[in-house]
Amino acid sequence: MSRPLSDDHRPRRTFAIISHPDAGKSTLTEALVLHAQVITEAGAVHGKAGRSGTVSDWMQMERDRGISITSAALQFEYADHVVNMVDTPGHADFSEDTYRVLSAVDSAVMLVDAAKGLEPQTLKLFRVCALRGIPVITVINKWDRPGLDPLELMDGIEKQIGLRPTPLTWPVGIAGDFRGVLDRRSGEFIRYLRTAGGSTRAPEQHLPAEQAAAEEGEAWTTAQEEHELLSADGADHDQQRFLDGATTPVLFASALLNFGVAQILERLLELAPPPHATPTEAGGVREVDEPFSAFVFKVQSGMDSAHRDRLAYARVCSGVFERGMVVKHASTGRPFATKYAQAVFGRERSSVETALPGDIIGLVNANALRVGDTIHDGPSVRFPAIPTFAPEHFMSVRAKESGRYKQFRRGIEQLDQEGVVQVLRSTVRGDQNPVLAAVGPMQFEVVAARMETEFNAPVTMDSLSYTIARRTRAEDADVLRGVRQIEVLERADGAHIVLFPDKWRAHTVARDHPDILIEELPAST
Repeated sequence: MSRPLSDDHRPRRTFAIISHPDAGKSTLTEALVLHAQVITEAGAVHGKAGRSGTVSDWMQMERDRGISITSAALQFEYADHVVNMVDTPGHADFSEDTYRVLSAVDSAVMLVDAAKGLEPQTLKLFRVCALRGIPVITVINKWDRPGLDPLELMDGIEKQIGLRPTPLTWPVGIAGDFRGVLDRRSGEFIRYLRTAGGSTRAPEQHLPAEQAAAEEGEAWTTAQEEHELLSADGADHDQQRFLDGATTPVLFASALLNFGVAQILERLLELAPPPHATPTEAGGVREVDEPFSAFVFKVQSGMDSAHRDRLAYARVCSGVFERGMVVKHASTGRPFATKYAQAVFGRERSSVETALPGDIIGLVNANALRVGDTIHDGPSVRFPAIPTFAPEHFMSVRAKESGRYKQFRRGIEQLDQEGVVQVLRSTVRGDQNPVLAAVGPMQFEVVAARMETEFNAPVTMDSLSYTIARRTRAEDADVLRGVRQIEVLERADGAHIVLFPDKWRAHTVARDHPDILIEELPAST
């Protein structure tokens, strides 16, 4: 199923799919790899009889709930390209994981529900893309169901995110009556034919405009008139404006039925930017043709009971990676051996011999690596750290059984290193009762599930009354420890975090101690 990356220097495209929950993101992931002929039958998370779970959702909790919690890397070949696709969590509770993924891609596919338009989490994720200068291709999904008028959707996109939509395809038939699309560049009609349950690639018929008009009648006439209206309004694709972040190409699709998916893949390869120079922490850039370098954007364990190792996902930024090469770990200056390097396709793995800029590799048993770390060959380089968001929910955690303390400690440390939650410690609480800090409460559910299933250490959690976290200096921590209603703890990266019950208490403490640093952490929005 998965294929080892080759060293033939074929073009790379590395992108993420972003959306609000339930917009069909994991289903689109399945449809894309189905069209690339990497899998033969699509799974779905809709509980449809005879269909398996989505290939990118490996955690039992993801399969049970029909949502993506972790970010899955999927690498495959299509049309003489190597495609690195990252399926991100859509739920707001896991926005930190999504932000890490967006630091490792060159473009994004923004999935919009045809009936709901742009939703809050989609807008948040788009802002991250805009902040990082990531070009965005928009896909209007679920056109096989009743939805908004297409011109209304275009207007909403432009007003809400400030990008000019430039549709590449236009629907023939209203939402809920999806017959196919008008290819706005060729002028032809692409008709989609249903398959049983939408589990296999949908056949297409390409018809000239004259035949489409004769067979589709008013639906074709309406699509043609709206296409001409868009052109008259200047809504045609311009590649440079897209790369500059001024426009977003738009395609219409139904991921569940596999309608329009081939066009998404083809336009992605054609329009999305290839890997390019990466900014460094020192303010320069690392060009793609310089010696090998990569940065770690995710650390994961427990993906498969047959693989009890730890996998670090790294984006290759420059040079050529060769399995077995010894590189330098920028954080410690120590050598790091890459004997066990793998390409990852959901839960499946295969050895990777070489990888080029844009490729995502899995480094096995990489216990020394943390999220945000840089590894490199040749001249020293370090890429900017990935920010840690301000948590808003806090729980104390302890092992249900005292005899499981060793497993408990190992599990909490592992989940901390993966970034599943932030783990805060203090000498008062000790290692037996740390504080878990999360952007969203569902992160605690993931902790509880993985502690029990992977580490055989069921836990008990108690909610804490804190709602605000701030950062302080080590020299100020002792003073703040004596202040009522607050708590000072230390994060694994050495940061001293102060917890407050509310923003008023944070304001009061800051007012009463003007010489002490109490600064805000980056927000997740």
